[in-house]
Amino acid sequence: MSNELIINSTQNGCRIALLKGKKLTEFHQEEDGNQFNVGDIYLGSVRKVVQGLNATFIDIGYEKDAFLHYLDLGPQVQSLNKFTKLIQSKKNAGTMLTGFKHERDINKLGKINQVLTKNQKILVQVVKEPISTKGPRLSCELSIAGRYLVLVPFSKAVNVSKKITDSNERKRLSRLINSIKPEHFGVIIRTVAQGKDVKELDKDLRNLVETWQNGMKTLRNAKARDKIIGEVSRANSILRDVLDGSFDSITVDDKKLFGEIKSYINTIAPEKEKIIKLYNGRAKIFENFGIEKQLKTSFGKSVSVANGGYLIIEHTEALHVIDVNSGNKSNREEDQETTALTVNLEAAKEVARQLRLRDMGGIIVVDFIDMRRTENKKLLYRRMKEEMSDDRSKHTILPLSKFGLLQITRQRVRPELNIATKELCPTCGGTGNISASILVADQIENTIKYFFTKQNERKLKVAVHPYLAAYFTKGLISKRFEWYLKYMKWVTVIEDSSLALTEYNFINENGELIQI
Repeated sequence: MSNELIINSTQNGCRIALLKGKKLTEFHQEEDGNQFNVGDIYLGSVRKVVQGLNATFIDIGYEKDAFLHYLDLGPQVQSLNKFTKLIQSKKNAGTMLTGFKHERDINKLGKINQVLTKNQKILVQVVKEPISTKGPRLSCELSIAGRYLVLVPFSKAVNVSKKITDSNERKRLSRLINSIKPEHFGVIIRTVAQGKDVKELDKDLRNLVETWQNGMKTLRNAKARDKIIGEVSRANSILRDVLDGSFDSITVDDKKLFGEIKSYINTIAPEKEKIIKLYNGRAKIFENFGIEKQLKTSFGKSVSVANGGYLIIEHTEALHVIDVNSGNKSNREEDQETTALTVNLEAAKEVARQLRLRDMGGIIVVDFIDMRRTENKKLLYRRMKEEMSDDRSKHTILPLSKFGLLQITRQRVRPELNIATKELCPTCGGTGNISASILVADQIENTIKYFFTKQNERKLKVAVHPYLAAYFTKGLISKRFEWYLKYMKWVTVIEDSSLALTEYNFINENGELIQI
């Protein structure tokens, strides 16, 4: 099954859609200037030490102080603090850890006030973005992620991903990395490193070490709240984590973003550079790939399941609840048990997709249709695990309870993504009364006349609802052709399903929106 990444540049950042077999499986929104992303490393300042929680609140520049628990300090936090002071106090201190004398590991059962004091500066990494009323969650166990490896300063261990099950391959990778890693740095070998040769792994390791060195140079003159090492953009982080042989294309609609992604791909996987494409179509990129429509149908309270059935999804502060219903599927099978199993198996696939799509985290309870046979319950449990095997977030799935409930815990590191699918009528503003909608065609024609005769526009594009687009362009002698005969100028009609029936936008030959 093919994988495609579609990236739409917007005024405030970009929208990223991951398609699997033309179906939307992941959606991300990235805003320019967005801070406190997972993986960012800051120089924080201790604001408050709370002995009752055995934790501290750190100021890294967010409106609410970030939270750092004693267990997230890591055993080598004293070495980290010592190195931070060394870098900031001695301008000629080296950025590497060669020859650095480590401090003793802290006690696992110790107290936070034995390690940190108020107003102390400390290097911290964001492990969970601000969610709801909470500030970011932090850790002092720093790590820098690459394509094949994760660099862990102040550690000596080389760990191999559990998903690499071949013992010979595990030994090969461990031996190889031990021979090339720098002193006092640990390395985590990612699943995608399986089968890679020393050249590729060494290149990735060098890039990570360079990132660390640049960060330490920044640290020398840094003040509290400064970002020391920033995670790559959301688009690049997705590429880094999911790019593999199944990817068919990466399509971008902005030249600058296209150049950035091409440069990044050239760094991590040069052989994949040819799959990057710059989109120049007339319709919007999300419209062209059918993503806009999928967004509207996938984020509502009710979500349809293939071949009948539907889900009801409710979100609360404590957990997410998903109810599975048979819908019009109820009369298609020979008995109730078969119907329930068929709907449940189809629903499991959609549930797994919805968790990734909305980035739902925490506790999720799925109320499947009741089944009596134990073998059917086991089959559904296996199917659920199978469908969620591609999910990059850490998750745990429990077998069905006797009430037919399936419980899932999924790591929550970012705020849940929600897109409004109910729209306020753009014409009546929710009052229920509008002027005759049939007049919209006349309004567009009058506006075209004004632009061509009064403002001397040479070319025009008009974006309208698909129904209006059909009205203007279909037929042997269409309305658009009549305009051409009348003004001897061509009007390009663009279908845009994100617009309401009575909405329209005019664009001049420079691609600028014309205010009417």
